[in-house]
Amino acid sequence: MSGPVRLEPIQGTSGQGKHGHILDTSFTDTNNAYSKDDRYAFLAEWYDPTAALLRRFQLFYYPKDGSVEMFDVKNQRIFLRRTKYEDLHQEDLFIGNRVNVFSRQLNLIDYGDQYTANKLGSKKERTLALIKPDVVTKIGDVLELIYSSNLIVTKAKMTKLTWSQAADFYMEHQTKPFFNNLVQFVSSGPVVAMELMGDEAISIWRRLLGPADSAVARREAPQSVRAQFGTDGIKNVGHASDSLAAAARELEFFFPSTIGHGPSNTAIFTDCTCCIIKPHAVLEGLTGKILNSISSAGFEISALQMFNVDRANAEEFYEVYKGVVSEYPIMVTELCSGPCMVLEIHGTDTSRTFREFCGPADPEIARHLRPTTLRALYGRDKVKNAVHCTDLPEDAVLEVGGTQLTHIVDPMLCEVHPHYFMCGSSDLTNRFPHCPSIHA
Repeated sequence: MSGPVRLEPIQGTSGQGKHGHILDTSFTDTNNAYSKDDRYAFLAEWYDPTAALLRRFQLFYYPKDGSVEMFDVKNQRIFLRRTKYEDLHQEDLFIGNRVNVFSRQLNLIDYGDQYTANKLGSKKERTLALIKPDVVTKIGDVLELIYSSNLIVTKAKMTKLTWSQAADFYMEHQTKPFFNNLVQFVSSGPVVAMELMGDEAISIWRRLLGPADSAVARREAPQSVRAQFGTDGIKNVGHASDSLAAAARELEFFFPSTIGHGPSNTAIFTDCTCCIIKPHAVLEGLTGKILNSISSAGFEISALQMFNVDRANAEEFYEVYKGVVSEYPIMVTELCSGPCMVLEIHGTDTSRTFREFCGPADPEIARHLRPTTLRALYGRDKVKNAVHCTDLPEDAVLEVGGTQLTHIVDPMLCEVHPHYFMCGSSDLTNRFPHCPSIHA
């Protein structure tokens, strides 16, 4: 297909999404007719920063050639004619995900027709994976096994549960003889909570973990995570939801969909630096490898959280590079192109030593001069260079605070600790005008 083609509506084949929206999904290629089997339809929302409006579109994806098209729901007109777009893939298409189409970040909020719902949504499940304190330092290895099982991580946060929070989470086991030991252990150190998504995610994650008793796992499922990293029935790597209802309840505990933000992250804001695993690296399944490389080099990951960054906040975060580096516009586009993993790296003189470990910004130069650095190992080019790291020591606390506390990422989850920042509140107000918590 050489380029965009003319699309015309066909009468009489509307569908209804699960939110009650009547969706006209009946477009056909007038130059080369495709059947409905060759197209997936979604209802998507995009925040237009210029007009300060939330705009709604039908997004169509054609798996045969990877092309996309968009239809403006309000104005009932074609917004983007069918065009090949290599940065969107079928595995990106699920409700609740954010996808980037020609620099527009779209939230997929509903299926556009029943065919798409049946084809892509019938086996999709979300489940909680809770990594216990004994294996937090091996989170990279666990993520490698998760990605190899065709599951994706859609949310993640390192947190430290109080005894009371752990008891609430394991309330169903309160009459069991192991309850007190379990609660004591889970609240003894940091844990990593993750939302996993994929076909039959609940059973796949439970099978990947293996039997609850690590000794039994070594006998009966030697390739399981518990067989490899577990100690006994309490120190057994992680927790897995056992049903859809349990998964929904447990995910709500760590990642509330309504008021509140769940248990706080573990950022400590002293002797630290910021590292962001960029969206391209997350989408390429490199997160586990990068975390392993960081740990193997002797750095302590004191906090971890996954975020989606919108364009306005990406521009603010990279503002220091505006007019300084020619790649600034595409750096912004990359940062808001999908989920990123934000890390707080803790230790003495980490701003300098970790920046050296990341390597030169250009991976090609890094591979020649410093082949063992993160960008040499995992980067693709000067923009998709695997990780962002703090350039100046005085920016470390601001960047960690700005991302880990979500000042610039997700205002719905803001936790304000202004005394952790090296600049005053007025400076924060000027630098991050889109964060309501700073202005409150």
